[in-house]
Amino acid sequence: MKKLFNKFLLLIAIIIVVGCTDNFEEINTNPLSLSTAKLAESEVLQGQAFAQAQFTTVMGLHWRFQISQSLFSDLWTGYYATTAAGFDSDRFTQVGGWADLAWGSFYGIAAPQLKLVEDLAAENGNAIGEAMAKVVRVNGYHRMTDYWGPIPYSQYGNEELSVPYDTQEDIYTDFFTTLDEASAALSAGGSAFASSDRTYGGDASKWKKLSESLRLRLAMRIRFANPALSKTEAEKAFSSGALITSSADNAYVSTDATNRNPLETITDWGEFRMSATMESILNGFGDPRMAVYFDPAADGDSDGDGSAYEGLQNGQTKVALGDSKNAGHSDVNVSFRDVAKGGANPAIEIMRASEVHFLLSEAALAGYSVGGTAKSYYESGITVSMNERTTAGAAAITAYINSSNAPTSFDGGTTPAVSSTPIAFDATDNEKALEQIITQKWIAIFPNGWEAYAESRRTGYPKQYSRVSSENADVAVDEIPRRMVYVASEFTTNGAAVNAAIALPEIGGSDKNSVKLWWD
Repeated sequence: MKKLFNKFLLLIAIIIVVGCTDNFEEINTNPLSLSTAKLAESEVLQGQAFAQAQFTTVMGLHWRFQISQSLFSDLWTGYYATTAAGFDSDRFTQVGGWADLAWGSFYGIAAPQLKLVEDLAAENGNAIGEAMAKVVRVNGYHRMTDYWGPIPYSQYGNEELSVPYDTQEDIYTDFFTTLDEASAALSAGGSAFASSDRTYGGDASKWKKLSESLRLRLAMRIRFANPALSKTEAEKAFSSGALITSSADNAYVSTDATNRNPLETITDWGEFRMSATMESILNGFGDPRMAVYFDPAADGDSDGDGSAYEGLQNGQTKVALGDSKNAGHSDVNVSFRDVAKGGANPAIEIMRASEVHFLLSEAALAGYSVGGTAKSYYESGITVSMNERTTAGAAAITAYINSSNAPTSFDGGTTPAVSSTPIAFDATDNEKALEQIITQKWIAIFPNGWEAYAESRRTGYPKQYSRVSSENADVAVDEIPRRMVYVASEFTTNGAAVNAAIALPEIGGSDKNSVKLWWD
């Protein structure tokens, strides 16, 4: 990382974009034309930099999205299966070039922008702007540590040739401290970066809801690793009275004609389709969200199960993929595709109210004091999701919630259903209840593969079909990778630090895809 974190380079990373707020990725100004003083003194310019940081932190540009999410977490959580013969990640190969680009996209683009905005806001007494930047920082870094485990965090920006890694346990502990600081500042009300903020228009009260909802997400993530801290932080989030429980407060990064939802572009490339796991669950449940998330296969009902929604089993061999699988399997719904082809260019999801309800459901299941029961939050989570995503009426939603429908075979009966667990909540068996909660959350947060993949590892749910094949000796066909291995560029430029990270007890001296993370 030789001098990657030098403040001059941090400044340049921001300056290159402030001249054009319509296209965050274009370099269209002379980086030497804007002084540090001007940037430091202008909240408007800082706001534009903040807007870019929001976009880059969620890998908003299409190719960054593809190499960080579409080719890894989306496949490994079972949302999609790849139809491109050369895409080995669906056979559990972590393609080094893609992972290196994903790492570099965060540490070379998003992290410098976040640090500069947060530092300048602090220096200028912009407490609300600083708090907003802290929330975005926690969201961005938690995605990275949930992929890799120990990562550079507390000493990022140290201006040294070597940047040490922090343990995931220490990173999570700091997340909660950072959210304490952010929520305290946001409690004062007011706004910052109002004309630039692509999530809440600078509204501090809504940013506090995201801060506390993010706390709840992270608290439940560590439920099995540190139950006491999990309980404390989850109950703190609930007691704040500031959670995203209404869809009106959903957190997104807005899109526009230039800064598009990356799915709109990569769907044009025709390299993935609905997974068999997704078909088994949604079709078996008779779930109305299926028609919102996917389109019928071009070839119609090819397996005779009465549904034209067709999923593909993950891990197809290169030979099998030599014959295109696209026409026989369901593409994502047209709303996620190119606007020129009928797409809607939806905002990029950070956190939905439905996810918060399911987090509260699991918290109640674990015995936390969160004001309701696991069953009540499970059912409200389904209701909120249905209202967010479908036009189903109250009676139809109630019938769905009480249904005994369970997953079904994805190929007309040749292969058994992926699970036998029905929709109607089972309050007599905590493990079945957990499967139901996580399965419904997995459906509700689609297409947020980063979060779904983390929950798949943490809980083992929803159950997935085995892959047809695995090309990774460390990950069997009936498993999924537990983490990403470190990227080649780190061994070249930050070798001592990355090797020290591998030696940490959390990794156990083994930099493999099969090694579980601290919270797993």
